Amino acid sequence: MQRSPHGTRVDDVVARPPFDPDVLIALGAADDLVVSLSPDEIPQLRARAVVPAPAEYTLGGRLLVQEHVARSADGTPLRLVALRPRDRSDPLPVIYHVHGGGMVVGTPFDVLPMLAEVALDLGAAIVSVDYRLAPEHAYPAPLDDVYAGLVWVSEHAEGLRLDPDRIILQGVSAGGGLAAGAALASRDRGGPALLGQMLVYPMLDHRNDSASAHQMAGAGTWDRTANATGWAAYLGELPGDEVPAYASPAVADDLSGLPPTFIEVGSAETFRDEDVDYARRIWAAGGDAELHVWPGGAHAFDALAPDAPLSHDARLARMRWLHRLLSR
Repeated sequence: MQRSPHGTRVDDVVARPPFDPDVLIALGAADDLVVSLSPDEIPQLRARAVVPAPAEYTLGGRLLVQEHVARSADGTPLRLVALRPRDRSDPLPVIYHVHGGGMVVGTPFDVLPMLAEVALDLGAAIVSVDYRLAPEHAYPAPLDDVYAGLVWVSEHAEGLRLDPDRIILQGVSAGGGLAAGAALASRDRGGPALLGQMLVYPMLDHRNDSASAHQMAGAGTWDRTANATGWAAYLGELPGDEVPAYASPAVADDLSGLPPTFIEVGSAETFRDEDVDYARRIWAAGGDAELHVWPGGAHAFDALAPDAPLSHDARLARMRWLHRLLSR
């Protein structure tokens, strides 16, 4: 068996894309990273969650926050948290947001401070859905919640002073997978006609068997073990060969008829290959997709290292796409 100069077996060395220098520093400094995750660690992960204060997501009162209650497919009450610039009373475009958290953790407030800045910049409203979490609520409950909230926003747009013709579905990580599933459902069920969908390092493929999933095992954030935990919690007792595209969008046979799509992912993360392939298949189906693979980005690198130039570039690319979409 060959060994490296440092004594490590060559066969044990996994070639991985390098992390961006700022991301690498942040990975080394963080004490709350989720690299791997087992089912018994989910309660601990939830206990560590910190909900931002209202002043953070209203930007000191510049945005008005309201909560609404819709109903999911099974009649369960569904909370929707809405933000809009306080000085705007005209019908606004809306970003319908689906938070991340591996299907097992998270709240609708998680990234509202960042989205509040987006709302002011775009002159848009934000509606964030409080979907039920796994494993207590397995598929289809989370997807049903996301889709029901989307339909409710479209049907109540006039009363909410929103523009039903300018709804952008946006999801982050697990929320990106739920958003992609909701977009497929909306297409197939004759639901709201979406202006676009923005999928930020989305969790799209329950098979968890891509080259990047294997390559990044044990490295960065949210590795293949954590991903398996999240998917098992979400899918529950559903057999692997019976997982529908609404649950795992990567298995969809047909990606035609989707709205203009923005997809971004890091080069050094589990979801890289499934996200790149989703964009490729949208193009192959004749669709409109913009893809960014951020060099050296770990999963959720922009939250991990928010001041890094890479994170600044990623946020700027999102804003430019949103401005172009809304100006069409």
